[in-house]
Amino acid sequence: MKRILLLFGLALSILGLKAQEDDLLSLLGEEEETIDYTTASFKTNRVVNLHSLESTAGGVLDVKISHRFGTLNGGTYELFGLDNASIRIGADFGVSDRITIGLGRSSFQKTYDGFVKYKFLRQSTGKRNMPITAALLASTAVQTLKWQNPDRENYFSSRLYYTYQFILGRKFSEGLTLQLSPTVVHRNLVETSVESNDVLALGAAGRIKLSKRITLNAEYIYVLPDQLAPGFRNSFSLGFDIETGGHVFQLHFTNSTSMIEKGFVTETNENWLDGGIHFGFNISRVFTVVKPTITE
Repeated sequence: MKRILLLFGLALSILGLKAQEDDLLSLLGEEEETIDYTTASFKTNRVVNLHSLESTAGGVLDVKISHRFGTLNGGTYELFGLDNASIRIGADFGVSDRITIGLGRSSFQKTYDGFVKYKFLRQSTGKRNMPITAALLASTAVQTLKWQNPDRENYFSSRLYYTYQFILGRKFSEGLTLQLSPTVVHRNLVETSVESNDVLALGAAGRIKLSKRITLNAEYIYVLPDQLAPGFRNSFSLGFDIETGGHVFQLHFTNSTSMIEKGFVTETNENWLDGGIHFGFNISRVFTVVKPTITE
């Protein structure tokens, strides 16, 4: 009799353990699916000149130093452009993972600029399947060169430029990212009557991963016809991103001197085929200044 009771108790124990195991597996199976956001579409928030799909992370300060030397067709007298340089120093701050603000100052035309960038769609898989990333950019620039004719009546508003850009793209794989950037640049003052105050353009950019720390980047900005004076060109840039710890070094060649939208979209006048190519670089260094509380 004792053996029967012992076997009966052992059977109940095994059944109880089995039921607990089933309940645990059931709970694990009902765990809410997570959202997996795509990261590292580009190594920094610039392709070369264009803003990329990436935003500065919330609470992070991204300090950027950019150089564009003179053109290669300057020859040995100008040391192939190294005797001349245009510089921009700027800082971008991530208000959140979706909102970035930035300020900068360029030696080219002594220009100050600022921007706000809002990423309203983020490529993701899992609970939320979003195939693309999309962002809106609004920027303002103020040119502070001395007036060419100070004796005439000049207006501060003539120094102002505005840019609005829609950034749309996708990271197709670990090795390939593509994006489009429809752009409008408004210039309060133009030099000739044949130029448009509002300039429409379409930027296209891509990134190919060459190794864990190196990528090949390219961008091209097509300006619609009959908006600029004769002699202006579309901007084309090609270069490499090299990541080293907290730094990203961008080494590139471009036919644009300016490093902000109002310049490289509407004021590029060099031709790649004639050797009108600037060697340049961007250095990006990030600092966490505010510990993020919520990441999205």
